[in-house]
Amino acid sequence: MSIIRPYGDTTGDGMVQLSFTLPIPHDKLAEGAAVQLANKMGMEPALVVHSKAMGPDFTFFVVYGAVNHLVDTSKVEVVERDYPLLSPKEANLAIRKGLRRRLTVVGACIGTDAHTVGIDAIMNIKGFAGEKGLEYYRELKVVNLGAQVAVPELVRLAKTEKADAILVSQVVTQREAHVLNTKEMSAAFREAYPEHARPVLVAGGPRFTEQMAAELGVDRVFGRGTTPGEVASYLVDALVTRRIRTPNRRSA
Repeated sequence: MSIIRPYGDTTGDGMVQLSFTLPIPHDKLAEGAAVQLANKMGMEPALVVHSKAMGPDFTFFVVYGAVNHLVDTSKVEVVERDYPLLSPKEANLAIRKGLRRRLTVVGACIGTDAHTVGIDAIMNIKGFAGEKGLEYYRELKVVNLGAQVAVPELVRLAKTEKADAILVSQVVTQREAHVLNTKEMSAAFREAYPEHARPVLVAGGPRFTEQMAAELGVDRVFGRGTTPGEVASYLVDALVTRRIRTPNRRSA
């Protein structure tokens, strides 16, 4: 069945829960404004199930209600994983046989972003979601530059380390900072390297979607919930199996 409706209390009742903040003090008028907004979004009837003041001039709401919209899953567009998932042992073996050297990965949070939890979850040996991070892989040389790395500095260090791949994490999203920073990064690498020799560029963060790769100018985008094994498997596929890039290690 390709046509579905949201499920709340009973099958097909269309019930959904929505949260948002309005720039209005917390009172009865604010709750009425929240219901009006939900109605205009197609939620009818709408019930404010939670509201809380966020300082003197803002109110946070959780609204519950029914929508009439249907979802046609046959028209949903997603980016499916197009590479096999490898264990650390399999990834190491593929790199050792295919490259006959270690694969160098440089990671950083660029711009003013100081949130390293994402890049650390992927790169540090402790990993994420029960998986070891990239530092656990013997055939990967991992260089984690940490937070607030300027794009020119990232390019310089990538050349110094002879990077095969660049991982950039962006958590701060105010005023589309994550998009602007990543576009700046990709443009800088394309200017600094011949296309065939530049590192594979990978961006990740909770507000990115896989469909944004072309817009951002990167080779791959990973969103929320990505595990180290998925990233390692992609790097092996891109740089060893398919060799979409052949970074010139002598040119750096």
